[in-house]
Amino acid sequence: MYHLRTCVWEITLACCFSCKYCGSRGGKAREGELSTEECLAVAEQLAELGCQRVSMIGGEVFMRKDWKQIVGRLSSLGINVNIITNGFLFHEDLIRDLREVNVESVSVSIDGPEEVHDRYRQPGSFKRALDAVAKLSEAGIPVSVISTLNSENVKGLEEMYSIMKGRKIYAWQLQACSPMGNAAESGIDFRFDMGDVINFVTSHMREVPFALGVADNIGYFTEAEGSIRGNMSGKAVFRGCSAGLSAIGIDSVGNVRGCESMYDPAFNEGNLREKTLKEIWEDPDAFAYNRRFTKELLSGKCAECRYGEYCGGGCRSYNHFVHGKLYESPFCARVKQKEC
Repeated sequence: MYHLRTCVWEITLACCFSCKYCGSRGGKAREGELSTEECLAVAEQLAELGCQRVSMIGGEVFMRKDWKQIVGRLSSLGINVNIITNGFLFHEDLIRDLREVNVESVSVSIDGPEEVHDRYRQPGSFKRALDAVAKLSEAGIPVSVISTLNSENVKGLEEMYSIMKGRKIYAWQLQACSPMGNAAESGIDFRFDMGDVINFVTSHMREVPFALGVADNIGYFTEAEGSIRGNMSGKAVFRGCSAGLSAIGIDSVGNVRGCESMYDPAFNEGNLREKTLKEIWEDPDAFAYNRRFTKELLSGKCAECRYGEYCGGGCRSYNHFVHGKLYESPFCARVKQKEC
């Protein structure tokens, strides 16, 4: 039996941006997005399965007029909600609304120093994102920053650090840009040395009052593994892809997949207009790429690595979009350091 713990829910594809590296090609709402009533029913189904936390994404969440009603229902059911936003649409009424629905936290996307961030998004967006961080913090709403890294903006990490270290945030997460959606079509060079990012984290994570760490598509199992994922206990190791094991993704028209970053119809396990979430989650044939994983599926260096059966070859989504091999990490820091 698999227990659902977390969900990433794209409630709309509508967005005030159309970023060059947006994996979901955000901009316009999809035709036939779930109605308010359907979204409220999804919230009930998530609660029924015991989901503890929903990360709500877009597009841009606040482009959907009924976002407050949906978040409010999730919160009333005891589900913690984190909203991920570009920070462009913030105003005082929005802050009030966030407090009224008891949102757990808000994550603001900031992807480089001002010139880089604005070029990938739009002019003025960097200052407005920082202003959103300040407004949220002043209102007592926990706020974090997420930075999506590629070959260009990774060079600005030290400059970004000088900006972040003075902010009242509780976390700064670094994640790798995946070559999907707009990122693939615009030809962004997504490659960088993950070992360098890990070294950046280890050199600064004890200097700041917030959690500094990497996401699940950066790693794996270097000497620093237990302390680079936002938890310096030494025990916070990557335990393999959780898609379909304890996590799911839902898109704005009701497609369900193990992870919302697995943005390929091949990973759709069903649609909520045709089946209930419980039926999809409990289908014995669903999420087979993870539920039927064995170490014999590992390929390349991952098949030789002594941590392979624990790591599982890293992030399924990143692997798929980089080279199509689900069970082989293309840029594992252990391989770079010749530790396998």
